[in-house]
Amino acid sequence: MLHLNKEELQNMERFYRANLLSSMSGIKPAMLVGTKGTNGVANLALFQNIVHLGADPALIGLINRPVAATPHTLANIEATGWFTLNSVHSSFTDKAHQTSAKYDAAVSEFDAVGLMPLYETFCPAPFVAESKLRLALQLVEIVPIKHNGTFLIIGSVEHVVLPKMQLQKDGSIDLEELSLVASAGLDTYFSIHQLARFRYAKPDADVQEILPAMEG
Repeated sequence: MLHLNKEELQNMERFYRANLLSSMSGIKPAMLVGTKGTNGVANLALFQNIVHLGADPALIGLINRPVAATPHTLANIEATGWFTLNSVHSSFTDKAHQTSAKYDAAVSEFDAVGLMPLYETFCPAPFVAESKLRLALQLVEIVPIKHNGTFLIIGSVEHVVLPKMQLQKDGSIDLEELSLVASAGLDTYFSIHQLARFRYAKPDADVQEILPAMEG
């Protein structure tokens, strides 16, 4: 087994270290964050560090890198108070990845990569028309993480749009049938395949797998 201490990690080449550390947390959701600047330009950025923060109230958080590295998404959310989360699919994974390039604030990533912005009356931020799962979020709080200059952006889920057929009887979403793309590291993407699903765990009950036939 390879053993690396903190000093060895810190002394690695920058991109080697970034690839290693960002991939060790495993597979994460890959979603596109849509915002609109005060200059009227629609912005689109790929985010991987997205986390469910609670269902009551419905909150989702995402980690924004330091301002110097990725200033537009954070500034737009601060200015407008809204952003969208949009699923990534295999048909446009390459375009989603390209949104991580550092475009000028006057350039819309939608135009640059060839994705279609979609506007709804209930949200001032743009959605991705090609995405099958689309969420509109209103800003709740931006929490600075002082240790490394990043920010936790917390949004309240105000609207959800998805194919009705992918919503299961118990309220969960069939992510495999929705064909979502997940990511690991800075540049690697995966399709989702469900391995198993279990009933709610209780200390006095054995683990029981939920079979597909029992859900149907």
